[in-house]
Amino acid sequence: MIQQQEVLSKAEDIADQVIRNGKYILPTMARVCLIATFLEDGLRMWFQWNEQREYMDMSWGCGKFLATIFVLVNLIGQLGGCVMVIGRFKVSIACGVLFFIVVLQTFAYSILWDMHFLFRNLALIGALLLVLAESREEGRSLFAGVPTLGENKPKNFLQLAGRILLAFMFITLLRFEIAFMQIFLDIVGSILMLLVCIGYKTKLSALLLVLLLSCLNFYHNAWWTIPDYKPLRDFLKYDFFQTLSVVGGLLMIVSLGPGGVSMDEHKKKY
Repeated sequence: MIQQQEVLSKAEDIADQVIRNGKYILPTMARVCLIATFLEDGLRMWFQWNEQREYMDMSWGCGKFLATIFVLVNLIGQLGGCVMVIGRFKVSIACGVLFFIVVLQTFAYSILWDMHFLFRNLALIGALLLVLAESREEGRSLFAGVPTLGENKPKNFLQLAGRILLAFMFITLLRFEIAFMQIFLDIVGSILMLLVCIGYKTKLSALLLVLLLSCLNFYHNAWWTIPDYKPLRDFLKYDFFQTLSVVGGLLMIVSLGPGGVSMDEHKKKY
């Protein structure tokens, strides 16, 4: 037990050193990764304008005009939101626009009935909540006239919700295969994700998850190895950039910390 604590303590020291050395670039890295899926999808709307319009018209029978409006809203909303998030300009509005795009696509592409894609979108919403939390000022109480307490800060609840929603991404990565390495990865990843959710050893757990998810993403979603004419390329590309956005959310946790509603914060009181 003592040896395990020493190993854990050493790992935390290494993680703290990495975070300190990268404290000026971590938030920017997190934002770039986080907006990746929105940027890729916005550019897809631009370069596949006709295909996207025809798909929406065929799927919903809504006519060319409404199909064009749908594509245009996605294009402007996503590219504009990405620019605003990276430039830290009106971040709350940008997150609201990107949140609207996620909800719109959830219904437009019938993702609501596909648990795999629904969980991915919930994880994206979690990542957006973390960006929103970073942009919020410390301060006001949830209720007018009530003194501000650490537990009642909206920022803390945004961080809590963001941490929990990010867990949905890892659920979609679980592969129930009878293979030692896969079982090991499922168990380790699930434990780390649980620790992030409850906010225990949060920065270390999130940093390890960043490494794990990044490796799995490049291994399973290597879309650049698939020829252009194969539909699999687009599916892998979609998964790759969505996973990259969740990695951005985890990097935001590494940068921000778990927030007030967490075991790490609770321990500081004793």
